[in-house]
Amino acid sequence: MIKEVLVVEGKMDVVAVHKAVEADCITTDGFNLLPRTIQNIADAYKRRGIIILTDPDAAGERIRQYVARRFPDAKHAFIPVEDATANDDIGVEQAKPEAIRKALAKVRTLNWEPSDEFTSADLLKNGLSGCADASSRRAKAGELLGLGFANAKTFLHRLNSYGVTREEFDEAMRSMRGRQRNER
Repeated sequence: MIKEVLVVEGKMDVVAVHKAVEADCITTDGFNLLPRTIQNIADAYKRRGIIILTDPDAAGERIRQYVARRFPDAKHAFIPVEDATANDDIGVEQAKPEAIRKALAKVRTLNWEPSDEFTSADLLKNGLSGCADASSRRAKAGELLGLGFANAKTFLHRLNSYGVTREEFDEAMRSMRGRQRNER
């Protein structure tokens, strides 16, 4: 049983989560956050804490940011895009139980005073920006680090805002290089 309450977008997300873990969930019903829903999230936040688990798309990111602004100590879980895509649809409800468990095992907390540990030079040096396969490399790095998929600017922000250490980053980059060598 997960202690925190998961904040997801819809009822089918709850079904998918329950196939993966035992957890209480609150649905936002998309971006239609009614006052009662916000109050339910606030109550859960105070009593048990919350984990935001929204779809890995633009709408899910907007919902995540909105909830995170209201509840700054919320935890965040990200399902990689490829693990949340099926039947020409993307969302938590499309993810297999193992993908949901993996995302919840890599929960991150947003630091409201971001570090300046990582710069765009780190992204360039590691092929996460400025090259043909940067997008797919960021997706893989986001999966390894529990940050989800993002464009270069958002990925850099997440590196500096979700407590990623230099050691974690370097280990993820080594792992990606090792996989590339094995694929050749």
